[in-house]
Amino acid sequence: MYCAELKNMNYARRILDDIPDPNVVIYNSVFKGYAQNEQYRDLISLFSQMMKVDVKPNCYTFPMVLKSLAKVSALREGQEVHCWVIKNGFKSEPFVGTTLIDMYSSGGESGQAYKVFGEMPVRNVVAWTSIINGFIICHNMNLARRLFELAPARDTILWNTMVSGYIEAGDLAMARNLFDRMPNKDVMSWNTMLSGYVDNGDMDACEKLFEEIPTRNVFSWNVLIGGYGRHGHFSEALNAFKRMLVESDVCPNNATLVAALSACTRLGALDLGKWLHVYAESIGYTGNVYVENALIDMYAKCGLIESASNVFKSMAKKDLISWNTIIGGLAMHGHAADALALFAQMQTAGVKPDAITFIGVLSACTHLGLVEDGFSYFQSMADYSVAPEIEHYGCMVDMYARAGLLHQAIEFVREMPMEADGVIWASLLGACRIHKNVELAELALERLIELEPENPSNYLMLSNIYGGSGNWKKASTLKVAMRGTGFRKVPGCSLIEVNDRVVEFYSLDERHPEKEEIYRCLRSLIKQIRSFGYEKGIVP
Repeated sequence: MYCAELKNMNYARRILDDIPDPNVVIYNSVFKGYAQNEQYRDLISLFSQMMKVDVKPNCYTFPMVLKSLAKVSALREGQEVHCWVIKNGFKSEPFVGTTLIDMYSSGGESGQAYKVFGEMPVRNVVAWTSIINGFIICHNMNLARRLFELAPARDTILWNTMVSGYIEAGDLAMARNLFDRMPNKDVMSWNTMLSGYVDNGDMDACEKLFEEIPTRNVFSWNVLIGGYGRHGHFSEALNAFKRMLVESDVCPNNATLVAALSACTRLGALDLGKWLHVYAESIGYTGNVYVENALIDMYAKCGLIESASNVFKSMAKKDLISWNTIIGGLAMHGHAADALALFAQMQTAGVKPDAITFIGVLSACTHLGLVEDGFSYFQSMADYSVAPEIEHYGCMVDMYARAGLLHQAIEFVREMPMEADGVIWASLLGACRIHKNVELAELALERLIELEPENPSNYLMLSNIYGGSGNWKKASTLKVAMRGTGFRKVPGCSLIEVNDRVVEFYSLDERHPEKEEIYRCLRSLIKQIRSFGYEKGIVP
């Protein structure tokens, strides 16, 4: 009961330790509980104890032990257990044999795995699947395919295993060829091929195959929706989600909701994100940490940081991503003091911060101008065994630069253990504009031209700095030089929600299908604004 239903392995183990003479059945119950709770090292330790008290394992014991050894990559200990298998007469047990094959394969010992397979007196389809999968794991598709063709019986699982192997090897043509040959495809077969197209970035083939699926389950829809999101097609992801709700009787799961919320986040589709929040509550998914993390991220990036905070506060269980998302969101929206206060709560709660946590913390210090505190947090990363990455150095440079400590910023750049990237030099260039430091701005542009020669905004930034300092001659020379490169500034883009869909507008947009009506409306608005005394954005 404690193992299977309550999943309280500590108490189950105490009961086991109190039993005067436990038999193998009782040990197997605890082994199963450890395996289900992914406590593999505890299982291995208990097996060692069981052998010391001379309790004989049975055919159900060895598969659980061998799987645990494979999970923790304990190949040497696995070989010792293999000896126990032989000595105790379980060599001919098919379940034990297939588990040995899996263990050796996961450790890269395909030769040993094949030896076990060859010594099995009875090789059923499960054994054939295990050895073929073993060669796939060891990146030997040729041998895997030869054995596949030799297999006396091939069920759907074996076909799916082979198709998956080709997909993982990046051979989509062979995977599709084998898929088309399958005599009996189940929904897993379709989903496997669908995932293969997504993993290889072929969304057109994914869409086409999706339409051919005779019966779709929630994973079929998740592959399509998630695939759109992975490849930047966020509007299509939301359209697929809406289609799932309207056209099918399949209920979304937490993965579906996370994918849809992520698409809302990237598009800024706040109204649909709010509706998804209500919908998640109605189907009972708001207690799921993944869905709630996605809600925090959506609200924070769509500008409703208070709603993000409310979701965070209501969570019964918070993981590291929960803390990172809300700390980063608060810092992004200028609630830096609240972000630092939450970081202190996080430490009190015993949650160990990671590299992403410190990016949020350093960003908060940047917004507050807390240079000394920021440097202290930066140094404290070593206390948590977090090695600073270029993003953390970038935060520090930005912190110094915004505070007007430009010389400290450039010294920090020079002392970095890696080369500064374009983000860091652009941050310095922006600070030079604020603090009118032409000399450092020229140095920053020189580095940016080396790193991003095709980015015209860097030239414009320095041109504005020249203009701000009254050096119009250099400003005009730089603009001429920029035109000489042939590069043009990328036009600004705005996204708004209209009737439950996201519409894009570009600066001086001539491509929008309703441009005539839009510009007519704009002219009318400008006329009304001028009637109130506004002229060229200046209030009289």
